[in-house]
Amino acid sequence: MFGQDREQLRRFFKTAWDKRQSGEALQPLERMVVQVIEQHPEYQRQMSDDDQLLRDFTPELGETNPWLHMGMHIALAEQLGSDRPPGIREHYRNIVGRYGDRHSAEHAMMECLGMSLWEAQRSGAQPDEKAYLACLSRLTR
Repeated sequence: MFGQDREQLRRFFKTAWDKRQSGEALQPLERMVVQVIEQHPEYQRQMSDDDQLLRDFTPELGETNPWLHMGMHIALAEQLGSDRPPGIREHYRNIVGRYGDRHSAEHAMMECLGMSLWEAQRSGAQPDEKAYLACLSRLTR
């Protein structure tokens, strides 16, 4: 969405949320971001706290990075919109069927996406789409 600039990404989320709160018109990408924020009331506090924009989150201390979490929802939406990797839409339909709702299905899929991205970063390679799709396939078993 914005490359590697985490501050720019976080500010975009915050600006979209601020616009939503004030009733301003939203651009399509801003609407997508706002929908994700609305699905996560537990993260809405971060949207109104400028100190949270640059804060680091420590998984070792049990903290979830709300920006990463919501960004992964956006990444999934972009993948589904373009059916990239090819076949992800079909996997999504099957996973939603198994989990019963879209949000729970996306959370399950984010585990596969996170693993795929972590493996790619660790190996210095592009994400392995076949391994990612295989992980998604296992979610329906």
